[in-house]
Amino acid sequence: MSAAQNPPTENQLKSSENWYTSWFDSPYYHILYKERNYREAQVFMDNLTHYLNLPEKAKVLDLACGKGRHSIYLNQLGYDVLGADLSENSIAEATKNTNETLHFKVHDMREPFEEKYDAIFNLFTSFGYFENDEDNLTTLKAIKESLSEYGFAVIDFMNVNHVLETLVPEETKTVEEIDFHIKRYLKDGHIYKEIDFEDKGQTFHFTEKVKALTLKDFEELMEEAGIYLLDIFGDYKLKKFHKTDSERLIMIFK
Repeated sequence: MSAAQNPPTENQLKSSENWYTSWFDSPYYHILYKERNYREAQVFMDNLTHYLNLPEKAKVLDLACGKGRHSIYLNQLGYDVLGADLSENSIAEATKNTNETLHFKVHDMREPFEEKYDAIFNLFTSFGYFENDEDNLTTLKAIKESLSEYGFAVIDFMNVNHVLETLVPEETKTVEEIDFHIKRYLKDGHIYKEIDFEDKGQTFHFTEKVKALTLKDFEELMEEAGIYLLDIFGDYKLKKFHKTDSERLIMIFK
């Protein structure tokens, strides 16, 4: 029996305290987002690794790697890659691609790694999910501690100003004959996405909740963590960041 056919758990029927543990582990997460533009993501990683001028066989950490698609591509570029994610299901899937220079592990990003990395990538808004805001600072400190002496870290986050300006409050997306009803709104400094759908006679509800962190918020957190913010870009072609127009907030730091 596939995960999609199992009776819904309590976590699936209502928002759990840590929503990301149930939603990211759900097969429906990967169904809803299957159309993501991975070619654009690869161009981004080409630009990023070129900008950072990473040495051949550099040790790269893909933090919050999901099923490892970007880790695999970084490995194909010639880097020694570890993909880490909290989702056991995603890591189990990613591990099928393991080789001598590509590995995966279940890991909480709030914890530093013993090994040091030449580059740490936290891509595609994989930050700001925690219930406790202190955990955002803890995560930044853990990233800093996991960098080698000459290493760089990258957080690719949404540009909150642009997101709020262009927010679509309600829409329905149909993927694999499932109608995902999506509502988006800002509440208590977080951007919420409520996702409701039915499948195989069952009703599901999930909530995505991301802290609406602006560049100013990140600057304050980084200063507290003893981090140096070196550069800021506004899209995957590494164009200059514009406070209102840029789609992304891409920060290079160490």
